Amino acid sequence: MNVPHYIAKRYLRSKSSNNAINFITMIALTGVVLGAASLFVVLSGFAGLKDFTLQFSTIVDPDLKAETTIGKSFILTEAQRQELNNINGISLFSEVIEERVVVHADGKNYLASIKGVDKNFNKVNAIDSVIPHGNWLEQNTNQIVAGWGVSQNLSFGVLDYGKPVNIYVPKPGKGQITSTKNAFNTVRAINVGIFDINEKLNDTYVYAPISLARQLLNYQPNQISAMEFKLNDNADEAAIKTQIQHILGNNVTVKNRVQLNDALYKMLNSENLLIYLLLTLVSALLIFNVIGSIIMMILEKKPSLNTLFNLGVPIKSMRKIFFIQGSAITLIGCIVGLFLGFIIVLLQQTFGLVPITPTLAYPVSIKLENFIIVFLTISVLGVLSSKISATRVTEKLVTNH
Repeated sequence: MNVPHYIAKRYLRSKSSNNAINFITMIALTGVVLGAASLFVVLSGFAGLKDFTLQFSTIVDPDLKAETTIGKSFILTEAQRQELNNINGISLFSEVIEERVVVHADGKNYLASIKGVDKNFNKVNAIDSVIPHGNWLEQNTNQIVAGWGVSQNLSFGVLDYGKPVNIYVPKPGKGQITSTKNAFNTVRAINVGIFDINEKLNDTYVYAPISLARQLLNYQPNQISAMEFKLNDNADEAAIKTQIQHILGNNVTVKNRVQLNDALYKMLNSENLLIYLLLTLVSALLIFNVIGSIIMMILEKKPSLNTLFNLGVPIKSMRKIFFIQGSAITLIGCIVGLFLGFIIVLLQQTFGLVPITPTLAYPVSIKLENFIIVFLTISVLGVLSSKISATRVTEKLVTNH
């Protein structure tokens, strides 16, 4: 029979004759439960907030994007285009031309970015789903789709023929500028839709047919700024990324969705880590009540420990009794806390108990990784506190010498 396990189990089940010790033990258990529950709820809240933020930031991001690393554009040959079409796992790709431009309307100028896209763009990206007003553009026309911020700043709407939109871009070249007409390439466009993604993109982009952007920038037929790829389900992203890189060469870099939003991911992960560390500190303070509970138990059981010592039970085994007891309290509290936290998050997810606005509930997300993180964190803190308290069992304490 394993004596430490047997005695620890008996101590855990039986109530102390001292009500103060029972009260302290309940406080310790409650602290573990609250620590685990609060940590799980907050991590689930940040996971939900991260998913909520990224769904608006990445909705128009492709699975992979190839961008030039030298200058603003590169030449895509017909041979390269054919090789890309032959890669297994690529569903579609879209060719893009992007440049900073001046948009003029209603007597006002606005610095924006034009994004010339081909016929596949709205199939590669879910741009159609974020156009609350108007429609997506047609190729080989002077139609544009502007961001909500751009349209607001220039006071034009959808199919607003009374307010023509002019797009200007400086002409390349050298020498003295003699007139505004000679300094800029200009096209007149009509806005047929307004997209709404997030504040940054809404204030920055104007989508246009690739033919309009090519005309505005005097680009060659095969000259583009980037390529955006949509992959098949279960496609090997890493392998396809390598193949695209090999075809397009070293002057082009290929990025996935995470790399395209690297700064945003880093910011969200840093915030998540900071909150996790702060809550871990709070949980540690709550869980360290276990130390006080176990020490009080040791003092109460001192006569029993003396008997065990006289029967030949080593100090190491007696320490193990209280280590197991403290670890068991932590484990029980952690499981109860995780269950309580799960119920709270589930209620928020189902009924939206905590709102951000009258129509939007605070987003939460239940993830397996958060269960694992909380369980490991609370377990490590519990084992540490149990180890510390168990070391109070010494030969001097047991023998009263």
